[in-house]
Formats: sequence, C-alpha cells, structure tokens
Amino acid sequence: MAQLTIADVTNALKNTVDPEIGINIVDLGLLYKISIDEHNDISLTLTMTSPMCPVTSVIMADVQLRLENLPEVGKVALDLVWEPAWSPEMISEEFRVAMGA
Repeated sequence: MAQLTIADVTNALKNTVDPEIGINIVDLGLLYKISIDEHNDISLTLTMTSPMCPVTSVIMADVQLRLENLPEVGKVALDLVWEPAWSPEMISEEFRVAMGA
C-alpha cells in the first residue's frame, strides 16, 4: 500500500471551493491540521470563514467525498473547529496578491 502524503490531501482539497467566496479551502486557510497514519487514515481539522457559514454542510460533504476517493485511503475523520477563528490574513499570499490585498 502506498502511503498518502499531506500533499495528496491538500491537492485533492484544492478542488473544494467555497461557493460564496470562489476560492478553494486550502488557499482560504481553512485547514488547520492534517494527520495521516500508517493505515492511510486521515484526520483533518478545519474551520469555516464564519460559524454562520450557510454552506458548511456542502463544504464538509465535499471534503469527505474527495478524501474518501483518494487511492488506498483508510478512514476519514473531520473535526470542524472555531478556535482559532478564521481571518482574512489566513488566505494564501498568492490569492491575497490576486485580490489586491
């Protein structure tokens, strides 16, 4: 069995876009922690831009599906947290520059 990497996970999640903002969740800075064990079980800690985000369930379902579709993945566990709170400074430099921020 090939061992999954953090790059495998982040590459898969670059296709999960926040539909309200139009930026993927990786570049938005929504991923806080990624762990992959020897069985390719993935544990992902993430947040949303706001606790009132109306598309949380859509984004969470998309993340779950994309991770479950990685080759040789084991179990997938998602942990949605609100601390630390997300802020616009968490957006990747590439997208901040593109947005003129």
